[in-house]
Amino acid sequence: MPEPGYSPREFHPESGFWSEPFADYATAIDEPLLRRFIPRHRLIKKNPDAKVSDPVEPIVYYLDPGTPEPVRSALLDGARWWADAFEAAGFSNAYRVEMLPEDADPMDLRYNVIQWVHRSTRGWSYGSSVVDPRTGEILKGHVSLGSLRVRQDLLIARGMTSPFGDGEDDDGEAQAMALARIRQLSAHEVGHTLGLAHNFAASINDRASVMDYPHPRFGLDAAGAVTLEGAYDEGIGEWDKRAIRYGYTQYRDPWEEAPALRALVAENRAAGFEFISDPDSRSLRDFHPRSHLWDDGADPVAELERVMALRAAALERFGTGSLRGDAPLSDLQEAIVPIYLFHRYQAEAVGKLVGGADYRYALVSDNEDVAVVDVAPERQARATRALLQTLEPAALELPAALLAQIPPKAYGYERNRESAPARTGALFDPLTLAEVSAGHTLEILLHPERLARMALQHSRDGAQAGPAALFSLLQDRILLPEYDGMRGAIDRRRASLLLLHWRRLYSDRNAAPEVRAAAQVALERAQRMMAARSRGAAAYAAFYRFESTLIDQALDGRVEPRESKAVALPPGSPIGAPR
Repeated sequence: MPEPGYSPREFHPESGFWSEPFADYATAIDEPLLRRFIPRHRLIKKNPDAKVSDPVEPIVYYLDPGTPEPVRSALLDGARWWADAFEAAGFSNAYRVEMLPEDADPMDLRYNVIQWVHRSTRGWSYGSSVVDPRTGEILKGHVSLGSLRVRQDLLIARGMTSPFGDGEDDDGEAQAMALARIRQLSAHEVGHTLGLAHNFAASINDRASVMDYPHPRFGLDAAGAVTLEGAYDEGIGEWDKRAIRYGYTQYRDPWEEAPALRALVAENRAAGFEFISDPDSRSLRDFHPRSHLWDDGADPVAELERVMALRAAALERFGTGSLRGDAPLSDLQEAIVPIYLFHRYQAEAVGKLVGGADYRYALVSDNEDVAVVDVAPERQARATRALLQTLEPAALELPAALLAQIPPKAYGYERNRESAPARTGALFDPLTLAEVSAGHTLEILLHPERLARMALQHSRDGAQAGPAALFSLLQDRILLPEYDGMRGAIDRRRASLLLLHWRRLYSDRNAAPEVRAAAQVALERAQRMMAARSRGAAAYAAFYRFESTLIDQALDGRVEPRESKAVALPPGSPIGAPR
């Protein structure tokens, strides 16, 4: 058992730390049953009176010696970033990272370990801890880093820059970017084992924390080509230093601690730092306007527009130059997926503005005026317009010259979970790839809970667009236009998805009544429009008759058992590994 002398530290929901709750049945009936401490390592100053002091015993992490170079050096570098945070908390020489001794077992409780693990597919990395449940004291930190994650960043970098054209076989810049991501990932997972939770509101504040999920920040050079410079940040962020100060600053007198910690939280807020974590960030149903995974930039809409321009520049150059010379051409079926869907996470961030509301994790004792504030109507309208741009056939169409370069899988190679989705068997299917991209945007806009929030906001403020206004806009942008050729085929796929969503919303007994009613009106209006245009171009006429039949069945309460379903979005999160 741990030696005595450790002092638990109270949890605050804006501290940046995880909570270690336990039920204390000895508390008075007018006091909370649950107590909450933060998890943290034991760190005590040799000289408690000094502003900065060496510790009685430092925190030491050990790297798995099975980690190969150059990944080994990158992991050491990233993990060591935390020394700066402990300096800011008043400790010198308090944190270091070394190689695990040859005779040490990584499962030994005495060693905090960064382990390099192999899986059959890329997957999440983890920063976990063994914690004393009575006090929150971390007894052992254990990081598990998947070895295949670095390869996904390499795939993205190569696809965005296509560095192998004109006989070139050097992708040193792409490898450097992948190693920069590994440094950040090492710091991120070690941060968890120091007690820190995700802060998904940090990327919008100039990359304020390694505890966010970072999206690679690419740019365009003077020639309009994608550049990888500065794709990932170096060093821990200002939020990380402030969080470590909350968890590890040592106070000379016990009575100083509580008011000093409250003051630190207030100081963070006053300085513009914000903390929003997993329960409010991971799902398409979430609605905090500044908290999301894999997003970037202070203005989500402007960043989506920038990301779409980067995507277009990368796709313009994408092709054989995106693969090494010894790779089969059919590997383009995998390489194109993260490039074509490069905007997917920023689109999700923009979607949170639609039906979104601002709030923070406030306590009554903060003595501040705190309100839940709807995202302003003009911001919601701007976000909606930006998302609609991702649905345009011009944005979803791939060049015919590129399609001619992507053959079925070469002998000895197989399609896998990373391959572009297809309804065409072994043949690359650009229509279904366009369908999944359009489907993702529509999934964002037409989530039942988002629509219910829009209905609520519209009832309080007529300037806010409700579901009916959104549905009308979607009909005008998606159902009214008609196109020729490939763009016409893409148009019909996106229109089919829109009508599928409306049928589902109308039939969903758990959806808000206002949403179901708006879906019924949208279906009836779409049916009248399609009936009036059913004698036009053959492809559209057949499409209108087919979709009208499905609407009839939905309005009659009948579900066609073999009705087509939306194709699932290919794996993407985490960037640097598939789910």
